[in-house]
Amino acid sequence: MERGAAPGPERLFDSQRFPTDGFVLLALLLYAPVGLCLLVLRLFIGVHVFLVGCILPDGMLRRLIVRVMCSVLGLFVQQSGPRPRDAAVQVYIANHVTHFDHNVINLLTSCNTPALNGAPGFICWSRGFMELGVTGSRAELVDSLKAYSSHRGNPPLLLFPEEAATNGRAGLLRFSSWPFSILDVVQPVALQVQRPLITVSVADSSWITELFWTFFVPFTVYQVRWMPSVPRRAEELSEDFALRVQELLAMELGVVSTQLTAADKAEHMKRLRHSSHLPLAPASSQPLAARLRMTSSLSGIGSFAPEDARITTMAQQVKEVLPHVPLEVIRTDLAQTNCVDTTIANLLEGRVPFFPESEAGTDLPAPSTSWAASGSGIQGSVALPSSKPATKQFAKSPVERHLSLQERKRALYDYARRRFAEKHGAARAGGSP
Repeated sequence: MERGAAPGPERLFDSQRFPTDGFVLLALLLYAPVGLCLLVLRLFIGVHVFLVGCILPDGMLRRLIVRVMCSVLGLFVQQSGPRPRDAAVQVYIANHVTHFDHNVINLLTSCNTPALNGAPGFICWSRGFMELGVTGSRAELVDSLKAYSSHRGNPPLLLFPEEAATNGRAGLLRFSSWPFSILDVVQPVALQVQRPLITVSVADSSWITELFWTFFVPFTVYQVRWMPSVPRRAEELSEDFALRVQELLAMELGVVSTQLTAADKAEHMKRLRHSSHLPLAPASSQPLAARLRMTSSLSGIGSFAPEDARITTMAQQVKEVLPHVPLEVIRTDLAQTNCVDTTIANLLEGRVPFFPESEAGTDLPAPSTSWAASGSGIQGSVALPSSKPATKQFAKSPVERHLSLQERKRALYDYARRRFAEKHGAARAGGSP
């Protein structure tokens, strides 16, 4: 396949765990109660598997017992293909699909995988990684692995030159060259993973999360194929050696050999997280100016429609009663309420925020969105129906402040309705609604 047809990162990594097919999703929902029971049961069995693996010495008996117990956990390991392992090879090169690839291959043969990421300690050891105590550069790691491989009594090394897991369906990440600098002969291992209902692995998911989902699904099948050993050619650089093994492994798996690296995966996941944190804001959370611009543009498109003409007429009526309120704010609220009285009440009670327009000669000063400011501005021109006069001073008692607020609210209602009745001859009393 041509290099230009190589898949992008969106095809190499799965960001969604659940299926998009409706039938499969329904099957997953029906299976969920059974999966939860299996999860709880397998957690207890998994503790016993871990203890057995720690107690028994490394050997064929231990691998057989642990492999049978892992089948109860839903992990099935199959070796396919007529080619056997090469007992003389000290470095295995495998593609990376899940967090447990090294554990699965270790059920077939003794091998060690050095810990490249994460802090050393109990968790690193319990996951089956080998701690070398090297925290420096890759050159120091290669020197340490060369010293390890020089001792014939040590198990072979199992390395993942992709340095990041893929979904295993579309392509391989570009192989790093440092695993091919250790020895001159390597044996590629083709690894394929299948499971029903959900994806095999989700990019940027932790190993503990993947472990829980592995216990949840009915089973997970790992297929391992041992390829012929590949020696280094004369005067072949490590980069060329890595590229050649990558091409051979890609052909065996039926996927594409790409030039993407683990750094490209990290950048891809960063973009996905950034895009997921920028959802479209609802209309109620948008700024008022943006909503007004949107309403203005939409009203300008159909300005000659009958519905828009009716809104314009009602907006003018509200504007005559409340001249300090911007016309666009009135039109926006009328488009939702479709009622002059309701819009006036919303504006007076502060449910619709706005910036008042200054207008000379008006009875009302520039109001705010609160009742206290609106009511205090009309005390000099409106007679309050209450027998208790309103005061401009701040009341000492909370009860008095509440009564004063209610009086101003009632007076403002009376004023707005009386002015509306005078303008349009409506037979409305000046009492409170």
